[in-house]
Amino acid sequence: MKLGTLLGTEGGPAVTGFAIDHRKVAPGTVFGAFEGATVNGEDFIPAAVAAGAIAVVARPEAVVEGAVHIADRNPRERFARLAAAFFAPFPGTAVAVTGTNGKTSTVELTRQLWRMQGHHAASIGTLGVTTADDRVSTGLTTPDVVTFLSNVAGLAREGVTHVAFEASSHGLSQYRTEGLPVRAAAFTNLSRDHLDYHGDMATYFTAKLRLFSEVLDPDGTAVVWVDDPHADRVIDLARMRGNRLLTVGEHGETLRLVGRDPTLLGQTLMIEAEGETHKVNLPLIGAYQAANALTAAALVLATGGDLKATLAGLSRLQPVRGRLERAVITRSGAPVYVDYAHTPDALEAAIAALKPHAAGRLIVVFGAGGDRDTGKRKPMGAAAAAGADLVIVTDDNPRSEDPAAIRAQVLEGAPAAREIGGRRDAIAAAIAEAGPEDIVLLAGKGHEQGQIVGDLVLPFDDVAVARECAETA
Repeated sequence: MKLGTLLGTEGGPAVTGFAIDHRKVAPGTVFGAFEGATVNGEDFIPAAVAAGAIAVVARPEAVVEGAVHIADRNPRERFARLAAAFFAPFPGTAVAVTGTNGKTSTVELTRQLWRMQGHHAASIGTLGVTTADDRVSTGLTTPDVVTFLSNVAGLAREGVTHVAFEASSHGLSQYRTEGLPVRAAAFTNLSRDHLDYHGDMATYFTAKLRLFSEVLDPDGTAVVWVDDPHADRVIDLARMRGNRLLTVGEHGETLRLVGRDPTLLGQTLMIEAEGETHKVNLPLIGAYQAANALTAAALVLATGGDLKATLAGLSRLQPVRGRLERAVITRSGAPVYVDYAHTPDALEAAIAALKPHAAGRLIVVFGAGGDRDTGKRKPMGAAAAAGADLVIVTDDNPRSEDPAAIRAQVLEGAPAAREIGGRRDAIAAAIAEAGPEDIVLLAGKGHEQGQIVGDLVLPFDDVAVARECAETA
């Protein structure tokens, strides 16, 4: 493709690729130079041009010599749209999910439901790129725009027709998902998270609303979990734009949840839809898992899915990695669950999901990440103390912070909790403590495969460690 074709003119040099990292520039690359939180990409324009960049997308005041300067007041958005034109075509059906909690589960459950109806489907997010055949880790909820668009285009070349992806607040504010036609967008919920980046809840919510105000196709469908207190804002925005609206939840009109009863390994849902009541045996535990599953079902309906087939598919869903995943049953008979919950609301929801299944005690092991929103640490401790019978506060990706200082902030909300710094030691203690009627919850890391200490990523998998500790307990 010629640069002129991308810019709406004619001719020019051939474009070979796009990059936002000057170290990945090769001859023929279009380089995106953006101001970041800690690094200004404009500082690397000379290096990118020296490496062969033929054009640079940057602010009008940026200095570009030796390459075409594509000047724009919003260079991230312009770069994303140019990259999308370069990487296209994409799968014909794409949906996006935003919210504080539930994004990963919802996109993966959407993929599973699509597959049950015969579609070649994929999901993209925290777990990586997942298809029926493979999974490739990206390490980010929303990867950079070049990785994202190239991945989605690659899926199309492999025959994928339906893709569901997570739209994080970071990704939306940094235009990492622009240019891909989005036929349906879902909102799960909103609670405190990422305030270290956004500064306040209003800015955080505004970033998420971009999915509905700018990214969702003008004639697309908005899917909203209406039982969240912030749902009305999303609904108002969808109506203002003229989007089709599907609402889900106890107050939903498309899929109304009228009953939910826990079972040994899941829950029975009673759902009203199209004037009838449908009984669904969902093989996932917890109210928030029901919310994720029904939101996924609504996304399938929004993209042409059959109602009865979709609801029937809910009974065949498989658990999502690190989302209330049962890792092991201890020798004493106590099940050990692993969950990604790393916000106060998510921790409260995970505890509420497991509590009805514990005839004895619910033992919770968790910590808080370093170099992240410090204000959520005490509320996380309070959430654990309010719902669990025994709380063990440990480490969770301390990064550059003093782990003991992080634990102390968490313990302000849970003063009666035990403090065990080493995460393996904390998991071992919880498993040794658990009796046959108890349940253990290891919260915070979920699917993660490492513990970040300083600049090092040390191998650590809660599921694997739990199994090792249960074997030796």
